[in-house]
Amino acid sequence: MASASETSPDPAGDPPDAPTESALETALRQLRSAADHLDVDANIVERLKHPTKVEEVTVPVARDDGTVEVFTGYRAQHDSVRGPYKGGLRYHPDVTRDECVGLAMWMTWKCAVMDLPFGGAKGGVAVDPKALSRAEKERLTRRFTQELRTVIGPNQDIPAPDMGTDPQTMAWVMDAYSMQEGETIPGVVTGKPPVVGGSEGRAEAPGRSVALITRLACEQYDRHLDETTVAVQGYGSVGANAARLLDEWGATVVAVSDVNGAMYDPDGIETAAVPSHDEEPEAVTTDADRVISNDELLTLDVDVLIPAALGNVITKANAEAVAADIVVEGANGPITSTADSLLAARDVAVLPDILANAGGVTVSYFEWLQDINRRAWSLERVNDELEAEMEAAWRAVRAEFERRDVTWREAAYIVALSRIADAHDARGLWP
Repeated sequence: MASASETSPDPAGDPPDAPTESALETALRQLRSAADHLDVDANIVERLKHPTKVEEVTVPVARDDGTVEVFTGYRAQHDSVRGPYKGGLRYHPDVTRDECVGLAMWMTWKCAVMDLPFGGAKGGVAVDPKALSRAEKERLTRRFTQELRTVIGPNQDIPAPDMGTDPQTMAWVMDAYSMQEGETIPGVVTGKPPVVGGSEGRAEAPGRSVALITRLACEQYDRHLDETTVAVQGYGSVGANAARLLDEWGATVVAVSDVNGAMYDPDGIETAAVPSHDEEPEAVTTDADRVISNDELLTLDVDVLIPAALGNVITKANAEAVAADIVVEGANGPITSTADSLLAARDVAVLPDILANAGGVTVSYFEWLQDINRRAWSLERVNDELEAEMEAAWRAVRAEFERRDVTWREAAYIVALSRIADAHDARGLWP
């Protein structure tokens, strides 16, 4: 996940732009903002400010040249009142303890807004995965799994892919854990290849949920998809799947981008013919008749803007230039705190990441169920179940949005916090 966006100004003054705010600071700000709208026991809010546990481990790895390099790994477990911890494992040089704690909190909110029986976790290793060979990455993964073996498990904490990791990484985690436990336990992770217990449709799920929320938002504001123009920043797994579905459903996708720039055609792009990053990295602009910058894409005069690449791309500097009426967050935290407030002041509808891109964790839940029951679902069933879950979450968030004078982001956090608080109230506090 990337850096986060924020919901509302700090009562003490103007909100900081997200680059100055850590993941943990942002998560705490989001908690306070939601709590301000609810009659929640202050003691429960105090508990939610802190992770249940943070595991910090040393991960020695034999490099291909025979030297040993030692890395630091983390697993932050925030809250499990609604079920086992759930969250990604990332390999990135900037992984820190506080980042993992903040991201674990976001996972708690995301699982709650989707009404999934999970709590939030996040972990990773401070390492540049591009500097590792495949064999080194496998050795790192297996050793990291061993170090975490006592704190993860299908009924305890279930990792998934994140930045710098992928289905193969999850397969190595599953195998290492299973070998130590003496039995095959596919449910210890999600996001695996289907051949070892992964779910059909898992990789496409975040993009599919972004498309589903976009369609529902257009319906909310009386926009027909066949009369709606869309720009998508980031043509990776999330952006490409969202763009192609919206195109298939009748929307006019006028711009898509990768790191090199954006293909732009006001008459519409045939998205199926544009290779995604997974299909052909950095190829979006190769056959484009007209190329614009990523910054220009964000300010195009379109009905819907989907930032699906990086965090903090809409900031105080460019928020006033965003011309879209609806912004659907495909990436995690693409809008900074200040920018979010500026968009809200202009009545731009921002559909938050914890709702819009929650298809990933939702289909991870489906995968976990399939693993527990040793029964695979068809792709059709996965997609049907995902649509039903997204529509249920949408209805819950919309009810709060329409009942209170809040933004869509605040409404989503209100739904999440109310569910978590109710669970804490029901379970009580162990003496």
